Amino acid sequence: MSYSAQNIRNICLLGHGGNGKTSLAESMLYLTGGTARLGKTTDGNTVCDYDPEETKRQISISMAVAPVEYNGCKINVLDTPGYFDFSGEVIEALQVADAAVLVCSAKGGMSVGAEKAWKLCDKRKLPRIVYISKTDEENSDYNAAFATLRERFGKNIAPVVAPIWDADKKVIGIIDVLHKCAFEAGPKGERVEIDVPADKLPVLDELYDALKESVAETSEEFMDKYFGGEDFTYAEMIQGLRQGVKDLSLFPVVCGSAVSGLGTRMLLDTIVELLPNPLEGQPLTAENADGDLSEFVAAPGALPAAFVFKTVSDQYGKYSYVKVLSGNLKPDMPIVNARTGATEKLGRLYVMTGKKADEVKELSCGDIGAVAKMDKLKTGDTLCDTRKVVKVEAIPFPEPCYSVAITPKTKGQEDKIAAGLTRMNEEDLTFNWVNNAETHQMVVSGTGDMQMDVLVSKLKSRFGVESELSIPRVPYREKIRKKVEVQGRHKKQSGGHGQFGDVKIRFEPGESEELEFCEEVFGGAVPKNYFPAVEKGLRDAVQHGVLAGYPVVYLKATLFDGSYHPVDSSEMAFKTAAQVAYKAGMPDASPVLLEPIGELKVTIPDSYMGDVIGDLNKRRGRVMGMNPDGEGNQIVEAEVPMAEMGTYAIDLRSLTQSRGSFTFHFVRYEDATPQAQEKAIAEAKAMAEEAE
Repeated sequence: MSYSAQNIRNICLLGHGGNGKTSLAESMLYLTGGTARLGKTTDGNTVCDYDPEETKRQISISMAVAPVEYNGCKINVLDTPGYFDFSGEVIEALQVADAAVLVCSAKGGMSVGAEKAWKLCDKRKLPRIVYISKTDEENSDYNAAFATLRERFGKNIAPVVAPIWDADKKVIGIIDVLHKCAFEAGPKGERVEIDVPADKLPVLDELYDALKESVAETSEEFMDKYFGGEDFTYAEMIQGLRQGVKDLSLFPVVCGSAVSGLGTRMLLDTIVELLPNPLEGQPLTAENADGDLSEFVAAPGALPAAFVFKTVSDQYGKYSYVKVLSGNLKPDMPIVNARTGATEKLGRLYVMTGKKADEVKELSCGDIGAVAKMDKLKTGDTLCDTRKVVKVEAIPFPEPCYSVAITPKTKGQEDKIAAGLTRMNEEDLTFNWVNNAETHQMVVSGTGDMQMDVLVSKLKSRFGVESELSIPRVPYREKIRKKVEVQGRHKKQSGGHGQFGDVKIRFEPGESEELEFCEEVFGGAVPKNYFPAVEKGLRDAVQHGVLAGYPVVYLKATLFDGSYHPVDSSEMAFKTAAQVAYKAGMPDASPVLLEPIGELKVTIPDSYMGDVIGDLNKRRGRVMGMNPDGEGNQIVEAEVPMAEMGTYAIDLRSLTQSRGSFTFHFVRYEDATPQAQEKAIAEAKAMAEEAE
């Protein structure tokens, strides 16, 4: 069935890993008839965690869609991973969600994951509800969890629910403050109305008065009514709360248990009544044909346009997940891909429930669905009507900050790894990979070690190739510090024409990174037509230094003398002679290893400053400055050798409880310390022996 935009809600579930987002989505589906049984993450049978890696690890790795039909509304629930290595999936969901449900556990309250999710919502100006989960489990404490929220976000946190608990603080029922009634969960998770306990009546009145005060603050008319002592009607309460949620001045709090179903229907009511529909959501920024940016306002009657926010590619084919931004989408309609400018026929349309695809004849404005088998579509593409081509802003994925070298366990399977990574890169844009010609390694860069572990597992299960990870080699350089003059002579006699080349070359430190080749030959000691051969020989030679085989930089080579044979001399002979001179002269020119230095910018809360700076000192880092970022964090700027940054992404997480983030970019080469030089030379030697 097709829903109008007014009756659609697109919400993403956010929060720390393990707080119960997937279980909550499962509870919503089960209680509304979307599934016949209540799946559990521990049993590996939930709708949203369907990937073999997710069932094996019992965590969400990718975002999944669960459409929930409730009270004439369609709620597209986007279940996102809570582990930070998979933040790209969260950012995809935030791009198309019109509101968020922040899932916090009654055992912990405001965790790091919730803090990060809150900041992401602030960036997108996204209305949100807070759901306190696991209220019926042992050691849960709703009051403590609520207190941490209140402390963090002040009076904007508005409880629309009051729990009823037993002597052990275990929640056994809830009071709906807005409707002034109470419920408990029945045997199948259904809602059973009960009387409000007498000792809870004062609490109910107090919370209702607080909600009335919040409603009064949303308009002058309501303010007058409130101070005049008049009561608000139910419709006015909803109108005021909706406005407060939309203005981000109110964040309703509900609670419950996904396992028993307690509170799930109340959450669904709150989503339908208080959260915005796609026409009221935050508009995306789009670029028109002239390159001008403007807000893309959703409109059901306008020309069709849709945004591809996720790609899933498996053995059954490729699905491109789309949100319809305006108009309606129908199969086979001609559409333009704004990125490529190509016109294609739209493929079949589906509504996804986890991995289950149900074909539909239309996707209406504001809805979320998927298009099948359109191989040229990529995540971030905008699909438009041929009459109005617009390009929606790209999804702001985080920069990869953790790199590993990947090698097959069986030699010769590098191509298989490359093909697998390319396919997986279609689905996950938060990692990239390169064949580093200099270090002869395939290097994968992403968000963290867990993401890399998942990639290795998928390479094995989906592409049949076993691989190993290691710390990538550092691309050192070599240079000389002394001037030397050296002769290189190549003479070979073997019947008929021989080979003869003789050069005298001065090697000295140069000004530019590139080899600087000069000649000062007098009297034709070396004929001019052999100069290019000498230069070519040196250009090939500088690719491998004499210390550890790394490229040589800042080298000036001057050909100043030599001799030749009118018959036996050739370009090849002079090229070889130049290389003989290079090998003979470089060890005497006081060679030294240069290591790459990068610019590091670490964003951290003030409280971690001492630990982070202490850690940078251990990494031979030089702190260049500190600047506040205006959000209560400090940005520490430092220069750090690349050799010390291999595990920084993981170490920073443990130092800052995952609150820190960083960027790191190469800036220049510097003389390596004696210890660093010794270590690099030993590694290069071991590598060369291994290669043999």
